[in-house]
Amino acid sequence: MATWDCRRVLYWIPVLFICLIVAWSYYAYVVQLCIETIENLGEKIVYLVAYHVFFIMFVWAYWQTIFTKPMNPLKEFHLSHLDKELLEREDRGESQQEILRRIAKDLPIYTRTTSGAIRYCERCHLVKPDRCHHCSVCDKCILKMDHHCPWVNNCVGFSNYKFFTLFLAYSLLYCLFVTATDLQYFIKFWTVSMKTLFTSKFHIMFLFFASSMFSVSLASLFSYHCWLVCKNRSTLEVFRAPAFRHGTDKNGFSLGVSKNLRQVFGDQKKYWLLPIFSSQGDGCSFPTCLVNADPEQPASPSGHAAINSDEDTHQFPAKPLRESQSRLLSNGQTWTDSEGTEDKDREGV
Repeated sequence: MATWDCRRVLYWIPVLFICLIVAWSYYAYVVQLCIETIENLGEKIVYLVAYHVFFIMFVWAYWQTIFTKPMNPLKEFHLSHLDKELLEREDRGESQQEILRRIAKDLPIYTRTTSGAIRYCERCHLVKPDRCHHCSVCDKCILKMDHHCPWVNNCVGFSNYKFFTLFLAYSLLYCLFVTATDLQYFIKFWTVSMKTLFTSKFHIMFLFFASSMFSVSLASLFSYHCWLVCKNRSTLEVFRAPAFRHGTDKNGFSLGVSKNLRQVFGDQKKYWLLPIFSSQGDGCSFPTCLVNADPEQPASPSGHAAINSDEDTHQFPAKPLRESQSRLLSNGQTWTDSEGTEDKDREGV
């Protein structure tokens, strides 16, 4: 127990480091640059107002990313006490798979293991929903897990992926703004005497170096996650493509750039730039291009026939959990139980 408590304390060291850097940058920019160095009153006011806008949005998004708890699978995915006992009694893998297939037949699950088996977590005793993975650090199954980030001491997944993306965006804007506005005073710094170098002007010099270096790393990381959002993939799915009944398909969840963006940021654009949860769905079920027709998405390699009906009308082979709560299935999207579809899937398996 003591070892676990020590590990939990150590996990907060990267977050503490970021907080100290941000607190120092606030002092260096507001006090040393704006108040003590800039002489023009108008320039000083504009810099301070713009700086605090970026600073507030950056801190807000960072706070939300850290303290938003990752979402775990719903109770429908957990095995009952009786099913756990049945599973533990079976020694053969095929018999265990029969039990898991019986449990999962009414769940909105399309993904499988690479061998075609039902994805099951032995530590959490649950059938894994699509895009759900077990985090070894949190020791929990996380819905639409992207990765565990030490800089926020939290799992980045369905509940906070929007916040994490905005955190990267606003931290990049914050660093770029500081670099751009500090540049002219950084250049002037080289004309002052060495005595001034080790006093107040030191903050201006180091602030420029720190903000410019962070800008480079944040730009690459933010660009990467923008690409992930547009492709509707997670970091884990980039390294290991999700496996469906017909095989692996890295674009299985991609519905086109427009719909992919709405899955993360929501339908209402007024909330896109705010660290307020607005993502679509419940994190347990996701529409796929394998069962959805989409004019922006090329034909799936699975060989399923495309549905050429209205764009807002899709058919799904399984009924979802919490249909009233899943905004992914709103605007006329319905799920239908089709015996023919299930038989076709069995034949594919």
